[in-house]
Amino acid sequence: MPEEYTRNYLEQKLKDSEKQYDTKKIFAAYEFANTAHTGQMRDSGEPYIIHPIAVACILIDLGMDTDTICAGLLHDVAEDTEFSIDDISKKFGADVAMLVDGVTKLKKIPLLTKEEQTAENVRKILLAMSEDIRVMIIKLADRIHNMRTLKYRAQDKQRATALETMNIYAPIAHRLGIRSIKEELEDLSFMYLDPYAYEEIERLIATRKADRQRIIDSIMAKIRARLAQDFDKEFIIEGRVKSNYGIYKKIYRDGKEFDQIFDRYAVRIIVDTVNECYNVLGIIHDMFNPIPNRFKDYISTPKANMYQSLHTTVIGNEGSPFEVQIRTKEMHRTAEYGIAAHWKYKEGINTKYTKDDNRLAWVRQILETQQNTNDVEDIVRSIKSDLSTEDLFVFTPKGDMITLPNGANVIDFAYAIHTQVGHRMCGAKVDKKMVSLDHKLKTGEIVEIITNPNHTPSRSWLKMCVTNEARSKIRTWFKRERREENIFEGRRTLETEFRRNLIRIPEDELEEFLSADMKKHNCETLDDFFAAIGYGGIQLSKLMQHLKTAYSKRVQEKEMPEQQRVLEQVKESSVKNKSGVIVDGIPDCEIKFAQCCNPLPGDDIVGFVTRGHGISVHKTDCANYLGQMSNEAQRERWIAVRWANSSEENSYFKVTLDILATDRIGLLADISVELSNIRIPMHEATARELKNGNASVMVTISVAGVNQLNNVIQRLKKVPSVLSVDRTGK
Repeated sequence: MPEEYTRNYLEQKLKDSEKQYDTKKIFAAYEFANTAHTGQMRDSGEPYIIHPIAVACILIDLGMDTDTICAGLLHDVAEDTEFSIDDISKKFGADVAMLVDGVTKLKKIPLLTKEEQTAENVRKILLAMSEDIRVMIIKLADRIHNMRTLKYRAQDKQRATALETMNIYAPIAHRLGIRSIKEELEDLSFMYLDPYAYEEIERLIATRKADRQRIIDSIMAKIRARLAQDFDKEFIIEGRVKSNYGIYKKIYRDGKEFDQIFDRYAVRIIVDTVNECYNVLGIIHDMFNPIPNRFKDYISTPKANMYQSLHTTVIGNEGSPFEVQIRTKEMHRTAEYGIAAHWKYKEGINTKYTKDDNRLAWVRQILETQQNTNDVEDIVRSIKSDLSTEDLFVFTPKGDMITLPNGANVIDFAYAIHTQVGHRMCGAKVDKKMVSLDHKLKTGEIVEIITNPNHTPSRSWLKMCVTNEARSKIRTWFKRERREENIFEGRRTLETEFRRNLIRIPEDELEEFLSADMKKHNCETLDDFFAAIGYGGIQLSKLMQHLKTAYSKRVQEKEMPEQQRVLEQVKESSVKNKSGVIVDGIPDCEIKFAQCCNPLPGDDIVGFVTRGHGISVHKTDCANYLGQMSNEAQRERWIAVRWANSSEENSYFKVTLDILATDRIGLLADISVELSNIRIPMHEATARELKNGNASVMVTISVAGVNQLNNVIQRLKKVPSVLSVDRTGK
């Protein structure tokens, strides 16, 4: 067991902390967890107890209270051992039990998809956060240690965990203002999502390490000497380097070269008062040349996560641009620890946090806007949008500031002011000029909403707005005010889609046909289902593929006589192999797929009788097959085979794609993200640089057939800089 994860290390952590803890209760929790996890091992082969200890140590670093540290030690007990939440409550109290229950992972629900599990898990986290924010802080500490030890997990699990961390947990850490956790989660996720880009940035940073330190030390010395002339006290001056993922975003997203990133070097000056912040800013601008449009005042306009500081980018005497951050000690505490600063800088062991604190208003807002939709993909998408790290600040004509996510428009602004302002909006002015309702807002603009008491929302607004708050309020209005219209609109839309897809269901059989979807979306009657389509609560486009499949099965069952269907089932079961290939007249034979051409369902195929290894299946345009047709001795060993009419649902086939692209940082990450978006598992990926400046990427994936493969190839061809995508063995 590593030394840092022992009981002694935990004890030393508590001693080194500035806070007072109930150590008797904490070590009782340790002994309970150690006993409960006896015999359990982590993927690394180490005793499981090192994980709860590591989580507890991270919580101590954040300055959390006694009950939170106890919950960190016990957070996996209820799920992974024989002990229950009641056992924890009896021994450590209701508060600790509530925290443990809040971070206990959801059990797998057989009927739910992976996306639904993710959405429900996030909803449970947000609900627990709204009750007690300590639940989320424990969850973040748990995720930090899991990410630090992710190398011991399988490659597909590494990517899935890293993607979830980047999309959900890092944005939540950002909104809670815990900078250190946010940056570490991003960097660790980045390392697994695009290892090549990560290593390249590490190399660039390492090669400039000596110069970087020399530049930062020189700048800090000059600033310290100048401030000593103007102030009779000494301020804290620190140097920092931008995180790897922060540099990656600048290079990839903004298309900048490494040397063009102005804020990769930064100097932080920590003063005592707000007035000193602005006085020091003036001195910095006097010492160095400020870069235009690179000054940000987050003191007068704080970020949504409570962050406050002055930022300015200047050019040093050596010609190197660098960023200067100026803030007070209180602002620095909040910047480093965010909402956790509430505990870290409070005395005593029983510090409580009220759920009514306005710093958690964004959590309650997300929860409220989730109540009117059951679309789990929409929930995850809106949560990621609402937790966006990029915000813009716009103003009402009276000077009130409204914070919105990047890309928000006039509709989002109107509903952010008040629900009725959004409902009655008929126009808008930005900086006193009339604009369209889909006008994208920019920081600093003054927006005036023009209302009319007789005006009502338009259905087209649902497609135009960006924030989930606006979308939810519009849907709610249509749901309450226009039920009859929604039923008519929903029925009309469904009938149109049915006609377009040649689906014909008699009226008296429609409810039975849609019963499963009605139950899934909590609709008791057909009218409820139509109304939900009408006001946007159900997105029909996401149901049509499932409905088409159900209709085809329904038609086949009705048209095929019972006796014929039984005979077909008997016949097919006698010759169908688990591979999904039927060999005429040869039941239960061994089937293998030739690696020279990698056939997939949908390809025209032929079988070759091997010596002692069953039937080898090839494509009919395979070079080996075509080459042996002229050999009479070999020709007799080729036999007719065909794909089964309906392969088993879980039959997937591995295929390797050769992707040629213009070489750039982030290429493999974009390819991986595209495959993840369309739910295609990736088993292996290799990339190499070609002499002509291009890159060759080989990825091995699993697909259900040639039709799905063709769709995958078309999607990958749309990835920026990709030149061609070919199937190997073709």
